[in-house]
Amino acid sequence: QDQLVESGGGLVQAGGSLRLSCAASGRTFSSYSMGWFRQAPGKEREFVAAISWNGVSTYYGDSVTGRFTISRNNAQNTVDLQMKSLKPEDTAVYYCAAARGIIVRLRQDYWGQGTQVTVSS
Repeated sequence: QDQLVESGGGLVQAGGSLRLSCAASGRTFSSYSMGWFRQAPGKEREFVAAISWNGVSTYYGDSVTGRFTISRNNAQNTVDLQMKSLKPEDTAVYYCAAARGIIVRLRQDYWGQGTQVTVSS
């Protein structure tokens, strides 16, 4: 079964850091664009970051540019999101996503179940 499983969420104080990881299983996602989205209570799902299948190109949402870094390891079938200088408004459920043939910001073929990130002020 093809699936994405996120880990690394938790509670952190404002200004702190957290690293999320997404492990892909089933198929090999090395040819897929991968990315992260988030959804806060009462808000629509928001694009956070994406990375091309070969890791050459990265994309970030305006609210996280300069603070978050996305990376991937195709040998291990994982994609990480390093988050720094966290703010209370970063509090959300973070989802990993994958898309083939198109950057994941534009279309998502697979979703993970999400991991909660809570930033206290």
